[in-house]
Amino acid sequence: TSDEDDATIGIQLGCAGVIQVLFEPLDLSNANNPVELMRRHLQRRQESVFLTLFHLNDRQKAQPGTCLLLESNQQLHGQCPIPELENELVADMKQVLAAKKSSFRQYHFQNETITAFIEYLQPPLSLLVVGAGNDAIPLMQIADTLGWEVSVVDGRNTHAKPERFAAACQVLVSKPEKVLERMLIDERTAVVMMTHNYNYDLAMLKALLPLQAPYIGLLGPLKKRDRMLDELRDGGMQISNEMLEKVYGPTGLEIGAETAEEIALSIVAEIQAVFNGKTGTSLRQKSDVIHSRLDTLIEQKSLN
Repeated sequence: TSDEDDATIGIQLGCAGVIQVLFEPLDLSNANNPVELMRRHLQRRQESVFLTLFHLNDRQKAQPGTCLLLESNQQLHGQCPIPELENELVADMKQVLAAKKSSFRQYHFQNETITAFIEYLQPPLSLLVVGAGNDAIPLMQIADTLGWEVSVVDGRNTHAKPERFAAACQVLVSKPEKVLERMLIDERTAVVMMTHNYNYDLAMLKALLPLQAPYIGLLGPLKKRDRMLDELRDGGMQISNEMLEKVYGPTGLEIGAETAEEIALSIVAEIQAVFNGKTGTSLRQKSDVIHSRLDTLIEQKSLN
């Protein structure tokens, strides 16, 4: 990637780096080809681990490619092309699943060396937008561009119309107490409440606080959030510190947002930061590289 005028591949990165690309043929007669394994992962909202094998130092050898999928229920799919390594590979896949972190490993066995990329994948982030006003449209559009699964719910059938939110997975008209009967809320779900209806938002907050969603965004000022929490406490609800930590009100990062589009950008940026364990600070404040070199280190394993 050191050539600014690259016309061979057409990437034109010009960043003076080196990349290695593995091209995998697709055998459509194989029910466990890489695309089908990925399809299986995407069809279920669960964690998975993929195993891709390649001869990093000998490009003349056959490249096994993506061959195994381990689901969170420990079910294994695919076929290991190196039977004598299967137990070791599957054990390492389970380790990556437990650690929730991808890993590169190189195995030395019988005078052979093969490299594995053991990739940890999470289900797509799910965004539930509570409120189908005009300001919800840019929020849905940005989230859709990022590949998030977006659902929109509102109690007003005049607003919650599929034609207004063409890219949303679901558009529901529902009372707040019925929403969660039709929606899956898990640890990969973010909720943003922007109905501009205090009682609707209050009922939704009461229902959401005990659930797994790690991000509950409240549009509006700080005093609105405090009033809602005080009313829930006065009504007898026990609100733990763990519950409070997932309430983001006012929702969004401080970027000087004023318009609906700018506010949507600040909300999406904060959600992205929260789910990646980041603070949302400027990259120029980092003293280290953007991406840690530790993530690409190859662990060596000798099985001779």
